[in-house]
Amino acid sequence: MKDDIRTEVRRLRFLNGEMTQEELAARVGVSRQTIIAIEKGKYNPSVGLAMRIARAFSVRVEDVFALADETLPEATHDHQARDDEIG
Repeated sequence: MKDDIRTEVRRLRFLNGEMTQEELAARVGVSRQTIIAIEKGKYNPSVGLAMRIARAFSVRVEDVFALADETLPEATHDHQARDDEIG
């Protein structure tokens, strides 16, 4: 049984200074094509890769990925706090 995974990678990239797919790929040690496939829902990352992606955004894995039938929690991280301060 293949689980459909929802992802917030694209949204988190933009919340993190409009990080490019290439920048994220370099930070987590994969190709840009892998990031594209994850964002499009064509590839489900390994647990290790999911953890590295979450770490790149300073959020929890469950803030980045969820089963398609689950609601993703609102990401809580330093950038959100800074956005609130800027206002």
